[in-house]
Amino acid sequence: MENIIEVKNLAKVFGNQTALEDVNFNVKKGETFGFLGPSGSGKTTTIKILTGQLLQTSGDAEVFGVKNTSLNNGSYRKRIGVLSDNSGLYQRLSIIENLKFFCDLYDVPHKRIDEVLELVNLTNEKKKGISKLSKGMTQRVLLARTLLHEPELLFLDEPTSALDPTNSQQIHEGLRRLTEKGTTIFLTTHDMGEAETLCDRVAFLHKGKIQLLDEPKALRRQFADGTLRVELKSGNVVSIPAGAKGADELYQFMSKDEVVSVHSNEPTLGDIFVQVTGKELLV
Repeated sequence: MENIIEVKNLAKVFGNQTALEDVNFNVKKGETFGFLGPSGSGKTTTIKILTGQLLQTSGDAEVFGVKNTSLNNGSYRKRIGVLSDNSGLYQRLSIIENLKFFCDLYDVPHKRIDEVLELVNLTNEKKKGISKLSKGMTQRVLLARTLLHEPELLFLDEPTSALDPTNSQQIHEGLRRLTEKGTTIFLTTHDMGEAETLCDRVAFLHKGKIQLLDEPKALRRQFADGTLRVELKSGNVVSIPAGAKGADELYQFMSKDEVVSVHSNEPTLGDIFVQVTGKELLV
């Protein structure tokens, strides 16, 4: 199966408010697909529809080739992992006691616990009580729990939002290892650096509609302004046309040994989002 997720003309209306309108995309097996947008744009609603927690108003959504309405079947639930901001843990239990409980729930051997705790950098904290954990540590426990049963498809809603750069980097490395093994990841994030690092393709969602969908590098090329940024030894930075037009000017700088660096003026994903929607990607 090439596409793990297929969405066609998806719409969701709550009373008089349209949350999603004519949304179309697919997610290929083994890719990390970024679903990006500001708060309230419809990202979490989409995840709830794709995981069978919410019914759409119209349109079609298929996961593993079956309608989202059939995903309550236990066999499909074991193939999916979901990390969201309302994922619950048992506050009176320790980290390892929580994970043992969920291992038993999913028929997973307890030896798997050490693997996921290493991935989220909590090996030495496993006996700590959940009620004593910081927000960032709790987030890592939730991610560990999501990964316990080695799901084929992961829905990660802001997985590193409360983490410091060191732990975020470790999570990123772990997620890359999962995709190398064939795991498919549906990722929402406000961190454009995270999206650039992890995602094979990204979709920009704004006011319930997908505004752009492509590989990050393709989007940057699409919105590039056709110039090069040249940093000179004098400290000045000049902008020259890319290609043959600016070649003579660049040669003049280089022949005088004035050039420190040359970069294309490609925008970041955050720059592109602001340009398309007029909104900053804020939490």
